[in-house]
Amino acid sequence: MSIVSSATVGWTQTGAGAGGVPTIRKVEVKFTGVATVTEEIVRANMSLRDGMPYDDTLIDRDIQSLYRTGLFEFIEVRRIPVSGNQVDVVFELRPKFRVGAIRFEGNRRVSTRRLEAEITIRNNFALDERMVKEDADKITEHYRKNGFSQARVEYVIERNPVTGYGTVVFKIEEGDKVKIRSIDFVGNEAVKDRALRKQMEVRKWWFLSWLTGSGRFDDKKFDEDLAKVRDYYRERGFLDVEIDLAKVTFSYPSASKMTITIPVKEGRQYRIGDVKVTGVKLFPVELVRRIARVDTGDVYAPGKLGEEQERVQEFYGQFGYLETNVRVIRRPNVTTGAIDLEFVVDESERYYVESVEIDGNTKTKSIVVLREVLLAPGDVFDSIRMETSRARLENTRFFEDVDVRPESTNIPNRKKLKISFREGRTGNLTFGAGFSSLESAVFFIELTQSNFDLLNRRSMFQGDGQKFRLKAQIGSRSSELVMAFEEPWLFEQALAFGFQVYRTRSDYTSSIYDELRYGFEVYIRRALFELVVARLSYRWETIDIFNVSSGAFSQFFGIDGERSVSKVGLALERDTRNNLITTTRGSRFEGIFEVAGGPFGSDVDYYRLEGRAAHYFPLFEEQRQVLEVIGRLGVVNEFGDSTDVPFFDRFFLGGPNTLRGFEFREVGPKIGGEPSGGKTYGFLSLEYSLDIVAPVRFALFYDAGFVNKGAFDFNPTGYNDNFGFGIRFFVLGSPLRLDYGIPITTDRDNDEGNQFNFSFGTRF
Repeated sequence: MSIVSSATVGWTQTGAGAGGVPTIRKVEVKFTGVATVTEEIVRANMSLRDGMPYDDTLIDRDIQSLYRTGLFEFIEVRRIPVSGNQVDVVFELRPKFRVGAIRFEGNRRVSTRRLEAEITIRNNFALDERMVKEDADKITEHYRKNGFSQARVEYVIERNPVTGYGTVVFKIEEGDKVKIRSIDFVGNEAVKDRALRKQMEVRKWWFLSWLTGSGRFDDKKFDEDLAKVRDYYRERGFLDVEIDLAKVTFSYPSASKMTITIPVKEGRQYRIGDVKVTGVKLFPVELVRRIARVDTGDVYAPGKLGEEQERVQEFYGQFGYLETNVRVIRRPNVTTGAIDLEFVVDESERYYVESVEIDGNTKTKSIVVLREVLLAPGDVFDSIRMETSRARLENTRFFEDVDVRPESTNIPNRKKLKISFREGRTGNLTFGAGFSSLESAVFFIELTQSNFDLLNRRSMFQGDGQKFRLKAQIGSRSSELVMAFEEPWLFEQALAFGFQVYRTRSDYTSSIYDELRYGFEVYIRRALFELVVARLSYRWETIDIFNVSSGAFSQFFGIDGERSVSKVGLALERDTRNNLITTTRGSRFEGIFEVAGGPFGSDVDYYRLEGRAAHYFPLFEEQRQVLEVIGRLGVVNEFGDSTDVPFFDRFFLGGPNTLRGFEFREVGPKIGGEPSGGKTYGFLSLEYSLDIVAPVRFALFYDAGFVNKGAFDFNPTGYNDNFGFGIRFFVLGSPLRLDYGIPITTDRDNDEGNQFNFSFGTRF
């Protein structure tokens, strides 16, 4: 509230007539009550000064400015005329009380320090009762989020008119910490309780609720949940459903348990009556009628109806009729009780692509963008191919905020395809340290560029869509150096060409020797059909076995030294996983055929056949529960003059990526207790996982497998298996797996007891 007053009624007229606009002789500041602010603060928020021409507008602005500080309860401005054409302006202000102390009473289960973190007001703040009330609400919300659903918070302000300070007292009734024992629905006959509960975030307490934070009542979430349940009913034709929050009952079988009962009035279920399509001239009416997948007798679902409306528009769009509009008219049929539908189609003219315009590529070559686009000048403007092009551009991960849209031109029946985006960061330099149960401590540095340009140093080797990777790693038990390059569009065809050069050294593959591998690989990769991708490769490498233990069994004498391996491989892969790191649905199948030696020249001659498969079954939406099934079979065998498959390229099981209840490579044939590998193996793994608190997941698993000495010996009688549990989470963006495996079936050489494994990456 503000008041501007004059000391004499006749001053304004007399002063104005004598000398025009008066001058301010003095601006005076007076406080009523206790002055809890200084005059300097007041003047710092005013523009009015001594000697200025008098201006009512400036006074109004100063009053508003002072109120905005939140420091004053009342402001009055008086104008006092003095000698000549002058005036004194007096600001009389009543400051607000200040917060002298904040006190919490009744909080036994939650610390005062924790409650102080929830509130906004602080000591020496202006005492604003509105803010105090908001803070009381925040404390109440904090209690209820933590299971105190009956918590009540009130406040009292104790003002001291002598000091100008007040004490804010929050009076808290905590009540008991309540768990939701059950959520029951009454009156629902068409839909089961379980289906309705799945729509809700507020859920009953279960054994992992202490980790997930579920099982407690939350007012805000509960209101949203009831809206979701209503929508669920409406999408099943129950348009008149009633779920009234005021009729929901909360009962307490005990002081710490809550039962929620939700009454439902379902009403009748509406169905679709007659369906007709009008306005269609370009296509057979019956064809368009079938595109809209709704039939007489179907349940009336508003959401599905909107989808079918868009489906008809997309049908027209793929033939270039981009501006075709589809409306759905709904008519309740009093006679049948159903809802009749009419799809009204307003057909547009057909459009063709006039040009393709790219906006936003500051470093990426235009050809890199265009080869992902499925439309070219002169093509029918297909809206489906336009959306597919947008998805392909996003999947390159070169760009952000990708927008692909048609734009009008001055040419009839022609539209421009406008592609705009923002260049994303495609290069990374990472370094750090890691630890795993196999390699112990490791230190690494890695440079990657997913939008590499080998021949363009002016752009810092960026912009041609090539892939480049350079990694160096050193650890207590291993070291690695890798350089890799890939051109995904060789000769501007959908044919990838790549190579890598590597050197790896490790001493964890065996307890009696160390291993060094170095060499190179070149490959080409192409999509064949659907999602099947073929990869043809050639690899040459040298394997050096050294530091052979003097106490090794006699069969291992003479294994030291270098051997060269020259081999050609063909791999076929089909991958439908929804996410390569946190997969919840889909599958991956891979078949591998390799030939080493023979016509390719080598110190060894063998071939390898291997099949790998993984399938992910989403079980329940609650906690994102997933069942992962992995199966593998493989055979390796010598041919020609070769005496045997080299032991370093045989099959082994055991460790963090296979049988997790056994030490690395400990499952399979042995010589004197030392793993020597086999020529045939089979492996099966079942893993059930669910979110604890996303992205942390809990897993239960069972692994089984066998490794047999002879080729094509698929007899599983010598299998080993284990079960266990683990945790999945991310560290610096990389997935980390912690597993504790417990052996079930063992042999005398690999029964080392329970195993703890931790490793980065995925198992496939």
